[in-house]
Amino acid sequence: MLSPEQARNVLQNADEICTAASVRAALARLATEISARLADQNPLLLSVMGGAVVFSGQLLTLLEFPLDFDYLQATRYGDATVGGGIQWKVFPQTPMEGRVVLVLDDILDEGHTMAAIRERVLAAGARQFLCAVFADKDIGRAKPLTADFVGVKLPNRYVFGYGMDVKGAWRNLPSIHALKPDQTV
Repeated sequence: MLSPEQARNVLQNADEICTAASVRAALARLATEISARLADQNPLLLSVMGGAVVFSGQLLTLLEFPLDFDYLQATRYGDATVGGGIQWKVFPQTPMEGRVVLVLDDILDEGHTMAAIRERVLAAGARQFLCAVFADKDIGRAKPLTADFVGVKLPNRYVFGYGMDVKGAWRNLPSIHALKPDQTV
């Protein structure tokens, strides 16, 4: 966890790579794309806590069709900046049998967490698994899955803002920032 002074210093020295206006435009586009595909499906939307809370909350208000909502919590990062094994903290209680399930997450980084979520959702009986990520990071190699809906593409840098954090700070930013290549936290 960063002190307030450390957090302000991180933000001041980082690069803004996606403005708040760009975030809003991408969110509106995603809502249109998701609505076009799922408006007649009564899908179950699952938000991946805690990074997807901002994205999910804002996206839900733009979806004007019936849906069910729940959440899950699975992570490979915890408090680290490098992923490890999957840790399941919460799995949804809403039945998935025969349902179209759309999982919402803040970022598709290496894709291992989302691949594990897909496996578990399908094992729970979902008829179809889809995922929407606000950001898809270009890591320069293949990922185990491709997101069905993507808000923005980001470079392979440590990013924060709009639900993504840097050591617990700045999930609340309306824009997305990246640490400079030589910046340490």
